[in-house]
Amino acid sequence: MYRSHNCGELNAAHINQEVTLAGWVQKSRDKGFMNWVDLRDRYGITQLLFDESRSDKAVFEMAKTLGREFVIQVTGTVIEREAKNKNIPTGEIEILVTKMTLLNASLTPPFTIEDETDGGEDIRMKYRYLDIRRNPVKNSLLFRHKVAQAVRNYLSDLDFCEVETPYLIKSTPEGARDFVVPSRMNEGQFYALPQSPQTFKQLLMVGGMDKYFQIVKCFRDEDLRADRQPEFTQIDCEMAFVEQEDILNVFEGLTRHLLKEIKGIEVDKFPRMTYDHAMKTYGNDKPDIRFGMEFGELNAVAQHKEFPVFNSAELVVGIAAPGCAAYTRKEIDALIDWVKRPQIGASGMVYVKCEADGSYKSSVDKFYDQDDLAQWAKVTGAKAGDMIFVLSGPADKTRTQLSALRMELATRLGLRNPQEFAPLWVVDFPLLEFDEESGRYHAMHHPFTSPKPEDMHLLETNPKAVRANAYDMVLNGNEIGGGSIRIHDKATQQLMFKYLGFTEEEARNQFGFLMDAFQFGAPPHGGLAFGLDRLVAILGGQETIRDFIAFPKNNSGRDVMIDAPSAIDPAQLNELHIQLDLK
Repeated sequence: MYRSHNCGELNAAHINQEVTLAGWVQKSRDKGFMNWVDLRDRYGITQLLFDESRSDKAVFEMAKTLGREFVIQVTGTVIEREAKNKNIPTGEIEILVTKMTLLNASLTPPFTIEDETDGGEDIRMKYRYLDIRRNPVKNSLLFRHKVAQAVRNYLSDLDFCEVETPYLIKSTPEGARDFVVPSRMNEGQFYALPQSPQTFKQLLMVGGMDKYFQIVKCFRDEDLRADRQPEFTQIDCEMAFVEQEDILNVFEGLTRHLLKEIKGIEVDKFPRMTYDHAMKTYGNDKPDIRFGMEFGELNAVAQHKEFPVFNSAELVVGIAAPGCAAYTRKEIDALIDWVKRPQIGASGMVYVKCEADGSYKSSVDKFYDQDDLAQWAKVTGAKAGDMIFVLSGPADKTRTQLSALRMELATRLGLRNPQEFAPLWVVDFPLLEFDEESGRYHAMHHPFTSPKPEDMHLLETNPKAVRANAYDMVLNGNEIGGGSIRIHDKATQQLMFKYLGFTEEEARNQFGFLMDAFQFGAPPHGGLAFGLDRLVAILGGQETIRDFIAFPKNNSGRDVMIDAPSAIDPAQLNELHIQLDLK
């Protein structure tokens, strides 16, 4: 064996034992007659001692040639360390080395393999295999493994069966662009990589599997950001003979289990919030409820004076930022500039300082008196020392802008503690949303989502009012999972396709296999998918998912380590009957 122990397990109980270790040289300290080397592996660091008076001369001289990241094997005796290091588990001991083998030399790394490295993100992405040696990345991957194992254990104990579904499937219109794969054996035809295993898990329910799950790769060709990658991982689940409440209970239980197992946190029953309430109160369908600053709609108390900006607005809405009455004019102007950025798009912002003496000072003092501003404070819940920030304009756009401001203020005020967890369910989503560009309705979730039975009659007369039998789980302002009760009969599915603008031929061409399956006794069923990458990052106290993925892509969708995507040989293109037109 290359080692009898790893570099993180030796302690005072092993003193006087002969051991063999293998790993990478973290750093060395040459004092002339003594040389100390920190040896690192996945499990920790052990200090090695090379002593001119006690070590073999050849071994002692070899130690002087070791560079950072050299791979070595050593044998020696565990001895008590004179200068103990309480910061590492092996800090009481060191190894007096008697034998050493150089297993592999190393070039000088392009950045230091330390927790606090001097390598920028681009260089670390190019040498990701070196970045993984650093504790922050290594520990993130181990943390991901721990979460995935806890998920598997929990679902398996509830009699879920893990089933793998295909990666080479049929392209279907489900929202984002597909990644497509040409088929050599079927000239001119293409597979698509799955955006989710949606239709397959429904077919597994038709097949009588009853409870299915899979930790599965999914693929979407869409613009990237901190919490999005072109290939990502879902905890995909489906259950037969269930209603919405059954699914919410199971996966609320899973999330509660993860919080307890991984973070040691007990959480009571998750609150439920309708989509309409979330949009009206927080401006988005994934509200962060770790803090307040709920929206206060001010139309009734702000549109009765001669202030044309408010009088012409569809919505006047504000939030009370705690303790911000002390903001200087410079700080307020900086916030106004922030909301006027193109990414937010507000034309301006009104503010009201709630002074300690109970008076109010506002940027619109000449239009509103103290009684008016007191009403604003009442509606927004503002107290002495708070600042009210008010936006106005088209309702949907203004809510989105104020939601962004709410999150920005919470970040600046330190209200988004990454070690505090506030989960909730958002329910009763609209079934359909109208797309101005295409001039037709689209499924807010996907075409297989069941309408609320009591809203079915509205499909003909008021499709926008139809609620979906759908639900999202939100954690700390992030959607970590979503799902729905599915349509399980052919007639309702055909009706849904009709309202989504599919002709009978288009529906048959895209989803005929599913429609056929529904004719063979499809059970009522529903499910949910968690985004594993995002869930792990949030549990790990991070906003970005990249460090919890072993080999992520950059913001351009490139793997700079292996230089992918890349051009392929013209002979391969000919074999696939593909001709490029890059004009």
